[in-house]
Amino acid sequence: MSVLDLFKLDGKTAIITGGGRGLGAQIAEAYAEAGANIVVCSRKLEACEEMSKKLKEKGVDSLAFKCDVTNPEDIKHVVKQTKEHLGSIDILVNNSGATWGAPVEDMPHDTWEKVMNVNINGTFYMSQEVGKVMIEQKSGKIINISSIAGFGGTHPFMQTIGYNTSKGAVMTFTQDLAAKWGQHNINVNAIAPGFFPTKMSKVLIEQGKDYIMQSTPLGRLGNDSDLQGAALFLASKASDYVTGDILTVDGGAHAI
Repeated sequence: MSVLDLFKLDGKTAIITGGGRGLGAQIAEAYAEAGANIVVCSRKLEACEEMSKKLKEKGVDSLAFKCDVTNPEDIKHVVKQTKEHLGSIDILVNNSGATWGAPVEDMPHDTWEKVMNVNINGTFYMSQEVGKVMIEQKSGKIINISSIAGFGGTHPFMQTIGYNTSKGAVMTFTQDLAAKWGQHNINVNAIAPGFFPTKMSKVLIEQGKDYIMQSTPLGRLGNDSDLQGAALFLASKASDYVTGDILTVDGGAHAI
C-alpha cells in the first residue's frame, strides 16, 4: 500500500450537514475527489441538490436531503435513506451551524437558544443517530466542526457569545464521545477553523479584519482548500489512531 492510499475514500459513504455551501461544500468536494459517496443535507434543499449534482460529475454517487438538525425526525429520515441507498455510513461531518451578533447584555433569549440548539443539540442528535449505525458496523469517523472561538475568551469585536460558547461545548462533546465510542472502533475528532470567508462570517471579518491579520502569523484568511486536507485526514485511514483531537486550522493564530 502506498502512503497516498491511506487518504483514499473509495467506496465510503459520508454525510455532511450544511454541505450545500461554505466550509461544508468544500469538504464535500474533497471527499468526492477522494472517492466517497456523499450525502449533503441542510434546511435549504435547493443548495444541497445543486451540490449533489456537482459531486456526481466527479464520478461518485450523491444524495441531497432537506434536514433541520434540531429535528430528530428529519435526522432519522436522512440516516434511514442513506443506509438504504448507499449501504453504510462511514463518515459524518457535523458542519451545520448558526450564529448571532449582539452585545451580551442585548442578546435576545430566543436567538441564544437557536444558536445552542443548532450547534450543540444538532451535533448531538446527528451523532447519536449515525452512531447507532457505526456501532453496528464497528467502524466510523465523526468530524465535528468547532471554531477557534471555542477555546476561550475572544476579542471584543466578536460579539457572538452564543456561538463562542457553543463551539467550546462542541470540543468537550468531541472528546467525551471519543472516550465513549473508541470501544466501537469509532474515531471522533473536531476541526477548529480560524477565519474563513463564508456567508456566515462575512460581516465579522469586515469588522475585525485588521485585528485578524495582525494576530494570524501566516497573515491571511483561510482559502477554499485550506480546510480540505485536514478534513480528509480525519475521514481517512491516515487518522485511524487519532481520536479525541481538536485539529486547529487557523494560520497559527492560536499560537500567539
